[in-house]
Amino acid sequence: MARTLELELMDDAPDTDVAASLRDLSRINRWLGGNRTLTGLLDPYLRRNPRALILDVGAANGETLRWLAVRYPQARMVALDRAERLLRMGAGDRVAADVFAWPVRARSVDIVICSLFLHHFDDGGVRRILANFEEAAREAVIAVDLHRHPLARGFLPATRFAAGWHPMTVHDGVISVKAAFTPEELRALAPRARVRSHWPWFRLSLEIDVSRAR
Repeated sequence: MARTLELELMDDAPDTDVAASLRDLSRINRWLGGNRTLTGLLDPYLRRNPRALILDVGAANGETLRWLAVRYPQARMVALDRAERLLRMGAGDRVAADVFAWPVRARSVDIVICSLFLHHFDDGGVRRILANFEEAAREAVIAVDLHRHPLARGFLPATRFAAGWHPMTVHDGVISVKAAFTPEELRALAPRARVRSHWPWFRLSLEIDVSRAR
């Protein structure tokens, strides 16, 4: 089945519901491999350059960067998101900007990352976004997203009561998996990238070593 894009509730939900769903997403990333996948990709770059400047695009309240800051205390980190109200829920260095009105200068950051972000956009949008990321990064572009699969689509509804997920988390999570990628689809959108599947987490990763590409 092809990927489908639908509107998610979080975009227009009250702040209290948004905050609850973001807490769920933080748990999902900690427990279900999202953070582990991201750090596995980042580790080689941060060992070489512990003080790297990392830009997290689609960062929401910056929870991913807060988690990374514990592991990489010397790195410098900036959160970028279109939604100012999400950025206000966090702390640290933050930039409110639209990814299609790209404000980041060429080769001005070391690593551009995004987590559970690319699936929100159609294929043309993903290509434009990755091109912007490559232009901005000195070392690498790293993305972690969902692997579209029936088991992944059914996970949140099946565990809703046991895990106590917020209803919006369940609703938007199902929509997100339907909008997600297969490995072949992601490779077609980024032919120069290294795309990997991460089991049993139902995660896909995309890595572009920009320093080698240049």
